[in-house]
Amino acid sequence: MSKVAIIGSGFVGRAWAISFARAGHEVALWDADAEASGKALGFIDAVLPDLVANDLLNGASADEMRARMKPVPDLGEALKGAVHAQENTPEDVKVKLDIFARLDALAAPDTVLASSTSAILPSAFTEALAGRARCLVAHPINPPYLVPAAEVVPAPWTDPAVVARTAAFLRAAGHAPIVMKRELDGFVMNRLQGALLEEAFRLVADGYANVEDVDIGIREGLALRWSFMGPFETIDLNAPGGVRDYAERYQKIYANIFPSTQRRVDWSGPVMAQVEGERRKHVGADELAARQAWRDRRLMALAAHKRRAAKEIGD
Repeated sequence: MSKVAIIGSGFVGRAWAISFARAGHEVALWDADAEASGKALGFIDAVLPDLVANDLLNGASADEMRARMKPVPDLGEALKGAVHAQENTPEDVKVKLDIFARLDALAAPDTVLASSTSAILPSAFTEALAGRARCLVAHPINPPYLVPAAEVVPAPWTDPAVVARTAAFLRAAGHAPIVMKRELDGFVMNRLQGALLEEAFRLVADGYANVEDVDIGIREGLALRWSFMGPFETIDLNAPGGVRDYAERYQKIYANIFPSTQRRVDWSGPVMAQVEGERRKHVGADELAARQAWRDRRLMALAAHKRRAAKEIGD
């Protein structure tokens, strides 16, 4: 059993803790807020029974899982002996610069220092570090204990061996790493999600569809395939001759659409009144937390189904 340090024990950190503990690691949780790690463990205690019920703990009991996770009040102690440190502090370059300087000074030279940032390039907060070659981004889709994909994003000076080691580490923990060749704003997942959201807002703002109809298009349409295959495999299977045949048949359709997509709608502008109004009819503001819990239970059921299907059908 190796040790992982969780630096920042909030919304993302507590989720990583479950993922790494499930993989068999000893997990040390540290946070600048002395109460945060205890709150994180309270959340984990509440979610473990559902994970057990869905057989998503690799055969471990809830008690075994909890025994692997401990709050540690001292940052140096949390990092002591850790093979991997996962940082989860706020999306602020100044905060990242400060915490990574401390991590680099306190962690052993062979400890990988990974950030969960979803938007800040690793070069923005690691350039001045003596140990910058062991620093990168490992960005999850939250919650990582239910959604396997995680982006591995190197800075220009990240050692390729560290990139490979981090990808292998995540893979061994049950993740599906997206290994980027170099850093780029938005990485991979937010660029894909952003393209979809831009079109969703345009369709609503321009009066072509309402919010629920757009959601239906994904929920009851595209997402059914996307839950087990990506866009390239989707089109590879959607034409008799494969991906090249698809491009030859349908590229003109998308070429015709493209010019009308080159205009942004301000998400917080007038369209937000419609989007928020329609969403609040479906889920009230006071029901959001319960709906988030529902989402996670559905993700658990989907994760369990995909595991069973992979065993029964093969992948």
